[in-house]
Amino acid sequence: MTTQLNTISVPPTSHPIDVEGMALLKAVGDTPLLPLRYVTKHISPNVQVYAKAEWLNPGGSVKDRPAFNIIRTALFEGQLFPGMRLLDSTSGNMGIAYATFGAALDVPVTMVMPENSSPERVAILRALGAELIFTDAVEGSDGAIRSVRKIAQEHPERYYYANQYDNAANWQAHYHSTGPEIISQTGGEITHFVAGLGTSGTFMGVTRALGEYNPSIQAIAVLPDALSHGLDGLKYMSTAIQPGIYDPATPDRTLEVATGAAYEMVRRLTREEGYFVGISSGAAAVAALRVAEELDEGVVVTIFPDAGYKYLSDKALWS
Repeated sequence: MTTQLNTISVPPTSHPIDVEGMALLKAVGDTPLLPLRYVTKHISPNVQVYAKAEWLNPGGSVKDRPAFNIIRTALFEGQLFPGMRLLDSTSGNMGIAYATFGAALDVPVTMVMPENSSPERVAILRALGAELIFTDAVEGSDGAIRSVRKIAQEHPERYYYANQYDNAANWQAHYHSTGPEIISQTGGEITHFVAGLGTSGTFMGVTRALGEYNPSIQAIAVLPDALSHGLDGLKYMSTAIQPGIYDPATPDRTLEVATGAAYEMVRRLTREEGYFVGISSGAAAVAALRVAEELDEGVVVTIFPDAGYKYLSDKALWS
């Protein structure tokens, strides 16, 4: 359980691409654990709150971990052949991660995404050479999922459908890297893990690793508080297409966060802590503080999936 993603021993692939020799591999994972010092001043001094700085991955988000593992697994298992395009739906970050490694490995990438995805994410994807297909904004991420499934079914010879929502390589990346990193970085003292649910890969992988290490560690899932919300990357699970990799019995507790509260926390983290993070990070911090406020002692760890650069055009956030 101490294995890092970039040192996992896998059999050599017969694919002509040298995946294991790729320089970007060494930059994935092993992100720092940052303390929240100022927004936590009101909680017990015996409670520490930390966040994994996942924007320091080469593609700029936590999605680098599963994206690389999905690509590597597909190449090793002979599912992704030369001449095929990698296909998946995305709200932005996973697509950027796919496109980052796709560019390095000469694997063409096609992403299906809602048309209201932030212009910063769209620009980054285009800069990386990804082909983009847009779906109705009203249908959100579920609309993109339905569209990508149709494309994959109609053209199986052209596309490798990565299917991040149902692909076990998603959560396994976090089981082998993020979880063990948190255990090591906290000296095994973590008591509570808090993370948002999107594909659920981060939550499922980390909680499985933590549960094997210490079953008493509490796992708290974070969700939007309404069907219509502004928390990019998070799903309103009760009505959304549920990811195949998600087990609803896994969370010990679920906390709902309002968009306004997450936005305000993003501004506080930026101006009080110097952590320029994205919207889902704000939601994670809100939930982590709620947990910390209930404790007399403990170590609460959450995930900050990405930085704030992709949200600068959001006038509601930065007005």
